[in-house]
Amino acid sequence: MTTYGLLVFDDAEELDFVGPWEVFTVSARERDGGDRVVLIAERPGPVRCNKGLRVLPDHTLVDHPPLDVLHVPGGQGAREAQPHNPVITDWVAKTAERADWVHAVCTGTFLLHAAGSVRGRRVATHWSHEDTLEALGDVTVVRDARYVVDGNLVTSQGVSAGIDSALWLVGRLHGRDHARRVRRYIQYDPAPPYLADEPV
Repeated sequence: MTTYGLLVFDDAEELDFVGPWEVFTVSARERDGGDRVVLIAERPGPVRCNKGLRVLPDHTLVDHPPLDVLHVPGGQGAREAQPHNPVITDWVAKTAERADWVHAVCTGTFLLHAAGSVRGRRVATHWSHEDTLEALGDVTVVRDARYVVDGNLVTSQGVSAGIDSALWLVGRLHGRDHARRVRRYIQYDPAPPYLADEPV
């Protein structure tokens, strides 16, 4: 069983977690529902995202199940408020150490940087924030790559690139044919389509 935990917070970019949520939940369905996918927030109650969507988390930072995959979305909250929230950064740091995989989309990489989870590693982020992330130091920003894999860390560029990296991850966890079934189910047909290609 694989348990995916998707962190949400005020001003998280919606598709940065909803896109991977779709991939992970369809993956779970294709595996006869043996996997779990949960939304996690600092506190109970609705979270208002970057473009106004409100979501209700399943768990808080203190009552979620053990996670195999930690997912961190981007958005204004990921690069401005949450990096200065020690409750969140401490939780991210500890959870990232325990998880088998850490997956981030867009400027979620800034939050991982603040938590110390990407120091000295190769990462991707949204093209408009690459210089800012690089200026923080102790990280190698890979440009012109939709997603980058460095050990158990998977980071991707903005928004739709999170779907690509989530497909790569479920393919790595459960096989290429499985990821292709997920891709077909969600009718995701980018150019090029998912081919289980090696990341940069």
